Amino acid sequence: MLKALAEGKLSGLEGEGKPLPYRPGDAFVSAGDAVGFRIMAEAGVLPEEIVLKKQAAAQRAHLATLTNPEARKAAMAELARIELRQAIAEDARRKFLRG
Repeated sequence: MLKALAEGKLSGLEGEGKPLPYRPGDAFVSAGDAVGFRIMAEAGVLPEEIVLKKQAAAQRAHLATLTNPEARKAAMAELARIELRQAIAEDARRKFLRG
């Protein structure tokens, strides 16, 4: 890093001189994963597990509005399906990174 700094390669970068953005979600993933997710997000791409995490949150919110037992049962089954897919995607990423 010192060499890059001396050569001026770290000057004029986006966000230079600004505080780092507040990302509390990064506390729950490794530093390497957080960097990878950030790079993908800046490129407009989201990993499948993040998409599924958002879907699960939306499904939980939907479930909270339901009062009909049959509708709740169907919504819980859908939530379980989404969470299973999310767990599979997270496991696949971990296995890939272990090499």
